[in-house]
Amino acid sequence: MAVLIEAITVKRRTLFELDNTPFYCLDSEVSTPTARGGQTLVRLKMRNMLTNAVFEKTFKAGDKFKEPDLQEVSASYLYSGSEGSHFLDQESYETLTLTEEMVGGALDFLIAGTLIQLVKFNGNPIGLELPQFVELNVVYTEPAVRGDTSGGAVKTAKLETGFEIKVPLFIKEGEKVKVATETREFAGRA
Repeated sequence: MAVLIEAITVKRRTLFELDNTPFYCLDSEVSTPTARGGQTLVRLKMRNMLTNAVFEKTFKAGDKFKEPDLQEVSASYLYSGSEGSHFLDQESYETLTLTEEMVGGALDFLIAGTLIQLVKFNGNPIGLELPQFVELNVVYTEPAVRGDTSGGAVKTAKLETGFEIKVPLFIKEGEKVKVATETREFAGRA
């Protein structure tokens, strides 16, 4: 039997299923009534994991949701083409293709061979989870000008994926940097 999750227990980062669709909770807010006999309501800001649509909806505290049939499998990034991005399942060695909507902005951090977690819902791939940090080479950056600290001592660097981030002045072309995938910011030298 599937595990049921009460609306009152849904917190940030909780996964749940509603109308045969998996959702990810971005934020939850519980409002308790001041009047007697009033119902406790839970307002959830949630992301549809199939379409990436974000919306808010209010539920009664006792409403129940199923736990989604989600699996994470280890996969490596192969390449992207006109029909989508291709990944190699590390267990079955099957090539899985994700559409541009499923991949989202993850291509900014993916080079061939990068290991990621592929998310499957009812056996079908629906998205991916990047590692917390990725290491990428700097392919272009302006040389630092001595004494130029007026802009917070950072400069723009273009990474091997084409993604641009702000890095400290001491970072040079050809260096490997660590980038936080959640904040999309420089996290240190690799």
